[in-house]
Amino acid sequence: MGIVFRGWLYYDPQGPNAGTPPHPVALKALHPMLKGRQRARKLFLSEATALARLSHPNIVHFFALTQAQGQLAIAMEIVEGQPLSDVIDRHAHQQPCLPFVRAWHYFSQLLGALAAIHAMGIIHRDVKPSNVIVRHDGVIKLTDFGIARVPADEVRDTGGMAPGTGAYMAPEQVLGHDLDPRADLYSAAIVLYEMLCGLTPFDAPDRNEIMVRTAQVEEAPAPITRRIPDAPPVLDVLMARALAKDRLHRFGSAIEMGDAFRVALGLPDTAGWQAQQALADSAQAISQYGIQRAADAGAVEPERAEKLRTDVMAAYCE
Repeated sequence: MGIVFRGWLYYDPQGPNAGTPPHPVALKALHPMLKGRQRARKLFLSEATALARLSHPNIVHFFALTQAQGQLAIAMEIVEGQPLSDVIDRHAHQQPCLPFVRAWHYFSQLLGALAAIHAMGIIHRDVKPSNVIVRHDGVIKLTDFGIARVPADEVRDTGGMAPGTGAYMAPEQVLGHDLDPRADLYSAAIVLYEMLCGLTPFDAPDRNEIMVRTAQVEEAPAPITRRIPDAPPVLDVLMARALAKDRLHRFGSAIEMGDAFRVALGLPDTAGWQAQQALADSAQAISQYGIQRAADAGAVEPERAEKLRTDVMAAYCE
């Protein structure tokens, strides 16, 4: 839907950001062939709307939406690193693909990002390894909100198949039903499954997109211990709940899901994970009251929010 360029952002010397030095950005422009398509423009503007609401250390940072001569472009943070999909592909021959501590390092950050966007009423709808960038220092960034659903969205005509990537789509997303955050959590669980096993539960070389989507609805995923015999059996129990066909049987939130994995596997409750929970609480307060009212009520203090973001970065930087 877009073309991404490396560019520079310069600030108006008379504007509110006067004095801010120019800096490099990723500039995502709507593909020229889609300029005249109203639905493509709506999706593009929806991505800008979603990003503009978010300020989280594990979500790519939004700077500006620009429009010149009918061309839309989003200026966002440049993330120096590699997609998580490349990391998985490089280690797919190993068992496990990534050591669990490494997988949790990435997974907990992804859950923190999802907790924040869900608190703001946003559903990503395309959580997958290629949309997770691993920075050189180990911090991950969730990207590509191109098909995200924001609270102001009307129900869209998808023109056929539901938008998303079959290997990571929740059953209700495949069927075109109304979605809630548990669809993203299902996708995140498949990302974790792939980080450990080197492949997704329902994908196979002889399956096309339709066959994979059908399997999401009809088939049970292979237990992790069948693919990795040395894996702790509790992983199968956790994954069975995370990938339940009925969303009512899944974890209710990203934080609940993370806590369940952390406690069952004996992982510590780190300062970074605690900061993720606090950031999600702040996002919830802002979503309910707005930034100013939340600040007036003492629910969100700018200095505390900045400290939480710093705590997350400090916890996950290597």
